[in-house]
Amino acid sequence: MATREAQNCESMDEVRIEIDRIDEKMVDLICLRFSYVDRAWQLKKAPADATVPWRIQQVIDKVRARAEENDLPPELVEALWRQMIGWFIQYEEEKLRSAGPKE
Repeated sequence: MATREAQNCESMDEVRIEIDRIDEKMVDLICLRFSYVDRAWQLKKAPADATVPWRIQQVIDKVRARAEENDLPPELVEALWRQMIGWFIQYEEEKLRSAGPKE
């Protein structure tokens, strides 16, 4: 199905179709990101390694800048990423605890 620019949507049905299409792509991208998070915990040694404050801030800074470049509220993007990062950290910590200590 061809994509339609937001300003060219003439009904709520058309808007909803485009939102659903975008949501599908976003889930696919989150799935891809998750595959790297899943690999990351395997390379770490202990649950404490799951939280890397400087890296979290680096990611937040990058997504905020990207949002600003695209006239998107950076606060929205930061809130979404902090939620996602928090979930991924918790996932890594649980996996690392289950795997036990590495040498």
